[in-house]
Amino acid sequence: MAITAGNRMTRKIMGRLRLASQRLVGSGFGSAADAVRWMTAMQAQDLQAALWAVGVRVPGAGVGDVRAAIDAGSVVRSWPMRGTLHLVAPEDLRWMLEITNDRLSRGIAGRHRELDITRSDIEKCRDIALERIAGEGPVSRTELFSVFDAAGQSTSGQRGIHILGTLCRNAWLVQGPLAANQQLLVAFDDWIPVSRGLDRQEAIAEFMLRYFTSHGPATLRDFAWWTQVPLTEVRAVFEEIRGQLIELSFEDTSYWVSPGTASLLDAGVPGQRSVHLLPGFDEFVLGYTDRSLVLAPEHAGKIVPGGNGVFKKTLVVGGEVIGTWARQGNGRGSAVEPELFDDNKPLGPGAQAAFNKAAAQYLTFLDR
Repeated sequence: MAITAGNRMTRKIMGRLRLASQRLVGSGFGSAADAVRWMTAMQAQDLQAALWAVGVRVPGAGVGDVRAAIDAGSVVRSWPMRGTLHLVAPEDLRWMLEITNDRLSRGIAGRHRELDITRSDIEKCRDIALERIAGEGPVSRTELFSVFDAAGQSTSGQRGIHILGTLCRNAWLVQGPLAANQQLLVAFDDWIPVSRGLDRQEAIAEFMLRYFTSHGPATLRDFAWWTQVPLTEVRAVFEEIRGQLIELSFEDTSYWVSPGTASLLDAGVPGQRSVHLLPGFDEFVLGYTDRSLVLAPEHAGKIVPGGNGVFKKTLVVGGEVIGTWARQGNGRGSAVEPELFDDNKPLGPGAQAAFNKAAAQYLTFLDR
């Protein structure tokens, strides 16, 4: 079914539909595991940001609750796509890796040749790592690299991280429990004893349906970029699931969304006065190749200063990114301060009150 947005649709409404899909408005989730499973994958190269990305979607959660989910293995953090760390549900990780690993491995083959990493090296490191873990339990990255070095497998010059990434992408190792702000490495089959088995076409179809349900409105190009599945393959598999989605035509572009989210156009799209303090790298911004629906292009550089790839925390009002924010100070004296893109458009009384509430939620999350 297609819906032509017409005059009733605006970029802010599209942004609010994304808030609804990502459960940033509405009911939220009852646990960290539920949030991650719904979101399908949540970018997580910055651990502290990832903890809050989950927490902001789980009303009443504290940082300890999210860390406990990682320690228990009900949420796992690995490299399922784009060579970037994400949080995923444990039962989903293997089939995600099976979709994405071959293409990524081909893409970095040249770098592996530069680093003198051969298939034999990878297999030797796999055996060394699994033997070390079987004998002594979870191991830190630093400790494992020392074991590799001692066995004649140099980890200098990025060689170590490339070997480790390959071992994880091939589902031999996975990051397990936390030790302070680092994760220990464990054997994949021990940490994730039950994995779902899906063939490639079935897996891409599920990946896509869950993406549009949790991230829509979004385009096929958004999904192809998000997963790095070739667009031609995305288009072919999409025909299997398009009947389960609603098409929104906006500014001559087709966006896809779940029927439940699309129904809000008639029932009333929530979040008009909402204020969210989102972490850097949050899926609300980074889950799409085209972010212009929620972030004006002229302000894009302000959340990635100098184009260095490090995304700042975003202030989202009514589905639109209008600035950044930062925590000032530590402990009981800490506060959250906004930095608006446009100083001539300060927060009104209602938005300021909502900002204060969101700031209190964040600070409470850190203390729990």
